Amino acid sequence: MSSPTVFVTGAAAGIGRATALLFAAQGYHVGAYDIDEVGLTRLSADITAAGGTVHTGVLDVTNATHWSERLADFHAAAGRLDILVNNAGILRAGAFEDIDLPAHRAIVEVNLLGVLTGTHEAFRYLRDTPGAQVVNLCSASAIYGQPELATYGATKSAVASLTEALDLEWERHDIRVLAVWPLFVATGMVEGVDTASTRALGVHLGADDVAQGIWEVTRRRPRLHRVHYEIGARTKALALAAKFAPGWAVRTVNKYVSGSGPAAR
Repeated sequence: MSSPTVFVTGAAAGIGRATALLFAAQGYHVGAYDIDEVGLTRLSADITAAGGTVHTGVLDVTNATHWSERLADFHAAAGRLDILVNNAGILRAGAFEDIDLPAHRAIVEVNLLGVLTGTHEAFRYLRDTPGAQVVNLCSASAIYGQPELATYGATKSAVASLTEALDLEWERHDIRVLAVWPLFVATGMVEGVDTASTRALGVHLGADDVAQGIWEVTRRRPRLHRVHYEIGARTKALALAAKFAPGWAVRTVNKYVSGSGPAAR
């Protein structure tokens, strides 16, 4: 198959679905994977009806065997892997001590180990595709650790570090590894999430905004190499402030935004 390809995790809904639809509309052969078979069936029908091509399969990103099998199937059908989008993720909000330990571990297993496992399994296919790219979904909530989102933010910080390291390691293989950083996005993941941060900062991005951001950054090859790309004006402002403001000032702002000062108690 001569068409460029993209492999998207968490593709049945939200950002993953929007990304799959956008890339299919741009002529990519899409690999769409999720644990939600019904959602994948609907996505496949929508892509096919619009004249696109798609390959779907059930993928639990915490399962290394799933990753190995799905990637092998996709590569056998498509012959290449141009872009891997590590989008699948889960979120639990609330006081750290009120969330049970299995839930904390699940967040780490999906958001961090899922990315690590999939990227490791995909290496051989990325290496053999000239100009291949990996896109990891980070989060502006990890720019500075957010109360009520502690473990979620920690996993996204870890993914950011992994992204930086692999972008350096894999440059010799002509594989670009980058991270996109949206703030809160109006998807099923944030439905029912009511934290001081979400109330203060609001939810101003949609899944289509992030998908468009992923499309745009994978088109760019800037002269000055970049790894991190913020999505949305608020995210860019937060990242800029965190980069240049003194540490005490960043902490104070986050303390105010998260309602974690003494007055909040």
